[in-house]
Amino acid sequence: MHQKAYDGQCAVAEEMRRASTAAPIRYPKLTLLALALGTFAIGTGEFGSNGIIQLFSSDLDVSLPVATYAITAYAFGVVIGSPAIILLAARANRRTLLLGLIALFLVGNGLSALAPNIALLVLFRFVAGSVQGAFFGAGAVVAAYVYGPGKGGKAFATVMGGLTVATIAGSPLGTFIGQSAGWRVMYWTVVAVGLLAGAALVAWLPRTDELRGTSIANELRALRRLNVWLMVAVAALGISSIFAVYTFIGPFVTDAARRDASLIPLALAVFGLGMAVGNYLGGRVADRHQNRGLLWGYGGVLVLLVLIGVAGSDLAVLLPCLFGVGATMMYAIPTIQVRLTSFAPDAPTLMGALNLAALNLANSLGAIGGAVTLDAGWGTLSTVWAGFVLTAAGLLLYVVTVGRRGPAPVRPDGPARPRPRQRIQA
Repeated sequence: MHQKAYDGQCAVAEEMRRASTAAPIRYPKLTLLALALGTFAIGTGEFGSNGIIQLFSSDLDVSLPVATYAITAYAFGVVIGSPAIILLAARANRRTLLLGLIALFLVGNGLSALAPNIALLVLFRFVAGSVQGAFFGAGAVVAAYVYGPGKGGKAFATVMGGLTVATIAGSPLGTFIGQSAGWRVMYWTVVAVGLLAGAALVAWLPRTDELRGTSIANELRALRRLNVWLMVAVAALGISSIFAVYTFIGPFVTDAARRDASLIPLALAVFGLGMAVGNYLGGRVADRHQNRGLLWGYGGVLVLLVLIGVAGSDLAVLLPCLFGVGATMMYAIPTIQVRLTSFAPDAPTLMGALNLAALNLANSLGAIGGAVTLDAGWGTLSTVWAGFVLTAAGLLLYVVTVGRRGPAPVRPDGPARPRPRQRIQA
């Protein structure tokens, strides 16, 4: 899902390893496993929260729309906290940074399990979310460094496999644990996995000064480029529909389809499988076509959202559509990532953070949009219409702005100049 966002970082780390005079890494596969455990724990905590929203809504005595604030807070943690951490820790050794991040992750999820009210739960989810983008960025550097020249992309794809497993297995399992033992136990389970990941990181992350950070001044120049911010807006608006659906899968199953809550983990797993399929296909398309992944992905999800809004109360319609929404949105995301980094090829670290910031702003917008329709009394399935409006706006923005522009050339003497407009081709 995030590999393309960090290709620039991987290339730098691979080259650093090529020039290294340090001893070979003793256990490269165990290092990747430690990083994958970290991304699995983070992904399970993020996506697992969506599956237990009804549980903490009831236990904390708040309405479902109010409970979505906890989901939104996590997203804002990624949007605001992760870039801030990357800037503040620009010169820190990546090993030190990763260990600090996993410690902060444990604190955020442990406090979430203890939260006595919705206000504190919102705060603690923000803390937990602030870890995500920075962990993925630092993990990209370490993975590429460990495997060396020509293998960094493959290594990082393995690390990101932890996030894919979290959507397919971690989230449904977390939901099942929450239903069986309580939502607080779900967060304690995430803490347990995080502790395991932390121990693995301590044992297997390489100790070398070659993983120290560098100045981020050059990367900050990218923030002056309009195309970058337009692409962030396209991602934040368009991808929001995935969260206008995923956040409310529980109510879709129990309230709209009138089925037992025991089917919620199955619905989450179906959605996760769709995401995995879409990510695989979307990555192949993003490498070959400038616009096709986004245009087809956004267009396909608009059709599926209409189907859910009209006939989603039928489980035979809902489940295939959940798979389809996950697949079509993930089909678009690699293209978004490639396009964003193409507009600032000289700022890969910050673009990686902005990628995750955009995706988690989408998480926030989708949850907020769904909460608004629910609060208005328009019915459980009305959340998909909020997603429809947001994705349609993102698609329109892309077509009339950055969809017509080619990648930015790297200019050593300042910001890149945009290339002439081009006709959009799939």
